[in-house]
Amino acid sequence: MEDRLRELWDFADLDGTEARFRAFLENVESDDERAEVLTQLARVEGLREDFTAGHTLIDEAETLIAPDSTGRVRVLLERGRLHRSAGDPAAAQPLFVAAFILAKTRGDLSLAVDAAHMASLVDDPETWTKQGLELVGANPELARWLGPLHNNLGWYYFENGRFDEALDAFEKTPEAYAESGKAKTLHALGRTAEAAQAARKALELLPHDSHDEWVEEMEAIAAEA
Repeated sequence: MEDRLRELWDFADLDGTEARFRAFLENVESDDERAEVLTQLARVEGLREDFTAGHTLIDEAETLIAPDSTGRVRVLLERGRLHRSAGDPAAAQPLFVAAFILAKTRGDLSLAVDAAHMASLVDDPETWTKQGLELVGANPELARWLGPLHNNLGWYYFENGRFDEALDAFEKTPEAYAESGKAKTLHALGRTAEAAQAARKALELLPHDSHDEWVEEMEAIAAEA
């Protein structure tokens, strides 16, 4: 049910992540397992913005998978991620939907939540986030997804002026990165002192050396108290 390849990921170290997956590739026992690893190497390339290399790896994986396999779920999911990262959400959306349906049918529930999470980024954020939250609610072992899902929902509500709902979503997000969302939402609601407190906490907790505009925004909110 949980994503067994997740432990090989370190998003702050793509070279190390690639090396671990390539080492893991030497020990796979089936074509479908090989395909799964290839999709993760494709995701590494997507994060490097080398989309051609990513699609080439997905093409290779696609030749190895059975139609109803976990490898198929990952091919759909990672092909969709490549399209979205390259600026083509319309191409990504049906792939995420197909990945969600197949993963849920197979019982690959962590991948199903991942697919719902990704679908929410390209189409109907409220519906897809709630689909993911329903799966997590029924399967507490997937609780690590609560943060990303509630955070996405919070920003969707914020961007649509639904500030009370946004605040509720951010307050359900356990990760530190929700503090900036809380700060902006509280500020929009006119709750200046609470907004300043959340902004100060965000500045303390989150790495921000390469996000100058974010830092300036949080500092401005913090200074209003």
